[in-house]
Amino acid sequence: MTEATVQPSTRLLHAGAPPLAGGTGPINTPVVRASTLRFESMAVREDLLRRRSAGEDVASYGIHGLDTHRALEAALRELEGGERALLAPSGLAAITLVLLAVLSPGEHALVCDSVYSPLRRVDAQLLRRLGITLEYFSPARDDLAARIRPETRLLYLESPGSLLNEVLDLPALAAVAHARGVTVAVDNTWGAGWLHRPLALGADISLQAGTKYIGGHSDLMLGTVVANGAELVRRLVQTHESLGLTIGADDAWLALRGLRTLPVRLAQHERHAVEVARWLQAQPQVARVFFPALQDDPGHALWRRDFSGANGLLSFELVGTDPRAGYALVDALKLFRIGASWGGYESLALLVAPERLAEHGLWTGSAQPRGPLVRLHVGLEDPRDLVADLAQALGAARRAVA
Repeated sequence: MTEATVQPSTRLLHAGAPPLAGGTGPINTPVVRASTLRFESMAVREDLLRRRSAGEDVASYGIHGLDTHRALEAALRELEGGERALLAPSGLAAITLVLLAVLSPGEHALVCDSVYSPLRRVDAQLLRRLGITLEYFSPARDDLAARIRPETRLLYLESPGSLLNEVLDLPALAAVAHARGVTVAVDNTWGAGWLHRPLALGADISLQAGTKYIGGHSDLMLGTVVANGAELVRRLVQTHESLGLTIGADDAWLALRGLRTLPVRLAQHERHAVEVARWLQAQPQVARVFFPALQDDPGHALWRRDFSGANGLLSFELVGTDPRAGYALVDALKLFRIGASWGGYESLALLVAPERLAEHGLWTGSAQPRGPLVRLHVGLEDPRDLVADLAQALGAARRAVA
């Protein structure tokens, strides 16, 4: 058996495993906590500092992490297929790291309009003060090549988007960007590195909110950045160190634990979400379901080409425009808890704010009236119970506007 013949799920299970010492050792990398490191001599310390300055992933202080962090980074490189992995305390911190590493004052980035909404806050409250310009565009409606300027340095994408599940043609968009020397970064939280591998499809950076599917249990805050290219990696590492970004060893261990079961959990989320999505499609109160695994979804063909599966995240639009129906439905749910995140074992529901939808060209580009939009994360509960919960909640929505 060679590494080339071992299946990806097997490699992920073993990535970052601790070496044996004296003929024995733990299966899982233990939690190694440290703020301060001690050195055998000044010569050893200075050698470590030189190696770190040269870009080697070694620790000279606790902020750089130790065994648990190194194991997680190794597993993330295996998962995403990249040269270097960096850890951040949240998904938004990972996004900010990428933006600050790639962009300098006077430079410009193009950002898909379906992007994770808090990125716009980083733009408004931080990047504009630094003289950095972000321009939002619709990949489905706008000509990317025509929007690239001489000062454009970054194309930032998210596929699928987390509200309407808009799937982007990453290879085509990356080819246009690279032809003009523009770096491509992709928020891969939906694909979790397992369902989608942006680095293999043309991206230079793949980032995630590991809070979601990597953690898998709604008990972890984590951002991850995996990148290729020596110069890009150098800038990311320098910015990461300058910002003092780090995570605790316990969080690194929780992420490692989650990665070991990631393929199994995602497969179960997909099975449950497909069943719920198909049931919703058959309901007269539902105008449309946004889920790329459905054959009539506009992004289905791209999803089949570029993804190996789906997760538990879907949205559906209610018939009519009365917002009371949306509030009544979400408030009536019993098994679906109201929550803004996703990726854990539990089912969640959220009524999407109109101002968030107004940012999306896929939503505003239609001339049809738009009804309330409900986003679901379909968890690991029995889907028959989830369907029953949705059925009674649709009844409450119907009564609210009767």
